[in-house]
Amino acid sequence: MKTNGTSRSPRDKAIPTGCSPAGAGISGKAYDLVALGEALIDFTEAGTSENGRRLFEQNPGGAPANVLSAVSKLGGKTAFIGKVGDDMHGRFLKTALQDAGICTGGMIMADDVFTTLAFVALTGGEREFSFARKPGADTCLTESETDAGLLENCAIFHFGSLSLTDEPARSATYAAIRRAKAAGALISYDPNYRAGLWPGPAEAARRICEPLAETDMLKISDEEAEMLIGISDPADAASALCREGVRMTVVTLGKHGALVCAGGRCHKIPGFEIQAVDSTGAGDAFWGGFLYRFLLAEKADRFEPDAAADFARFGNAVAAICVSRRGGIPAMPSLREAEALIRCPEQGGT
Repeated sequence: MKTNGTSRSPRDKAIPTGCSPAGAGISGKAYDLVALGEALIDFTEAGTSENGRRLFEQNPGGAPANVLSAVSKLGGKTAFIGKVGDDMHGRFLKTALQDAGICTGGMIMADDVFTTLAFVALTGGEREFSFARKPGADTCLTESETDAGLLENCAIFHFGSLSLTDEPARSATYAAIRRAKAAGALISYDPNYRAGLWPGPAEAARRICEPLAETDMLKISDEEAEMLIGISDPADAASALCREGVRMTVVTLGKHGALVCAGGRCHKIPGFEIQAVDSTGAGDAFWGGFLYRFLLAEKADRFEPDAAADFARFGNAVAAICVSRRGGIPAMPSLREAEALIRCPEQGGT
């Protein structure tokens, strides 16, 4: 198996060669955000051929990679931990993440498994997924391949539930959570439920809920909240999750914005009116914007309800711009674009 640079055990603490940032990030740490999980190809439906066959466009994606891209595009310092195949798709992903400003020192290039693929059909801007992942490279990440230098030098460690579907990636994820938390990182979690990747909803709910006890900040959709804990009302669901120990819970509501619960209070933050083209990466864009704004806040204020509402409003702006474009990673906006939309929402940020 090939790796991206010199092999390291998880006990090594040096930041990967070629990835050491020039100075600290906006958080004061070497990396503002490190994420572990899937980097994959989103083959997004893109019209039809002359013969009437559906065409699919190759886009870099994967929820953790999308979140990193959003934070990086806004000005944060980010790094990825995960595994792709040493194939045309894996090399494309590595270049795409580097072009987005993401450190790929924790990306394993494996010659024995193929890069995970997701085919995304679009209907009215909404998505239908079909995965090529039996197994995909992302599920094959081992604990020994996780980069301790990144985990121990970040302000926030982020992960999703796709790395919990299969071993050895599940154990690698839990080991990374423990290491990052022990080093003082806050833990961010996005369940990002994909039904086709689980044996059934009961097993999915059990596995997805297991990391909640370790989670500081949770982003979950209204549909996921109902599926996981059986509560349909977003405010009730968010409050229940906070009572389980999550310090801040955000329930995304699609075009209607988001509901954020922190400090015993909930705020509903409306979304921005914008013409949706492709919803791929919308939730990830929102969460990247949310986390970026979170990192800019004073530490004493980060979990205050009013501050959380501000983070959500900014996240809504980032997500709105993302869905007005095609693709996930390529669609992430700059800080200037997000701030312009907040200033002039009626003009779409112009």
